[in-house]
Amino acid sequence: MPYLLLILTTLFWSGNFVLSRGMHADIPPLGLSFWRWSVALAILSLFGFSHLWRQRSMLHRHLGFIALQGLLGVAGFNTLIYMAMQSTTAINAVLVNSCIPVLIALFSWLLYHERMSPRQCLGVLVSLGGVLLIISRGEMAQLLAVTFNRGDLLVLAAAFFWALYSANLRRYPKGLHPFAYQSGIVIIGLAAILPLYLMEMMGGKSMTLNVSTIVTILYVALFASILAFIFWNRAVRIIGANRAGVFIHLMPVFSTILAVIFLGEAIYPYHLKGIILIFSGILMTTVLVNKEKR
Repeated sequence: MPYLLLILTTLFWSGNFVLSRGMHADIPPLGLSFWRWSVALAILSLFGFSHLWRQRSMLHRHLGFIALQGLLGVAGFNTLIYMAMQSTTAINAVLVNSCIPVLIALFSWLLYHERMSPRQCLGVLVSLGGVLLIISRGEMAQLLAVTFNRGDLLVLAAAFFWALYSANLRRYPKGLHPFAYQSGIVIIGLAAILPLYLMEMMGGKSMTLNVSTIVTILYVALFASILAFIFWNRAVRIIGANRAGVFIHLMPVFSTILAVIFLGEAIYPYHLKGIILIFSGILMTTVLVNKEKR
């Protein structure tokens, strides 16, 4: 079950990457971040606020943890990604984002002394090789020609934020309902995003309201915000941040599939080779690790 949740999560986030890049001219980054989480909070209010109210004493006791997670996962990570997509390419973003599993392992070790086995480390490297194969289109020499800019540094900062957010889920309070947690971190995140969004509007940037922007906001609010976060949080708490992190490498796989389905692009042999490497690496860090523990 946690593996299915992680697969769905990376599928939803792949759509988020594609949409944020495709709609960057119509929706400024802070506007997309603000309205994404505002709509997500409105949806959560239908069934999440009752849990938030019932568990308010627990939330108060763990307010520091909730605030940190809201700043890292809601305000920090997503806002930085949307800002980055204004000035970087999808390839660069996926490339830099692929370091997240390594960063998760680093923070898990530094903060909680959680180590990866040699097999898990090898699995991460194998899946990373699959990612590099896909984004280089089968010619690794192309990676040497990649140039990095300010947007790529923002993606790297976002990767650090998400890795720390994921490692911190080890401190998730026992008994806290997922809807109460999600509502809490969204409220904190929105409070941090709001002044930045107002500054963006005063700078003359505003969202173009049309069918495409509305559909984009609804998608990222429901799928990339509520469902993906709840699925990710649940899966990480079950199998651990290190084993969950490697699933991030599924994003270029799903991006390829989405491009084939919706953009009519073709699949080439390097796609298939990369996908095989990615799934092999995931198997090494999950299924084979489970067998070793039995």
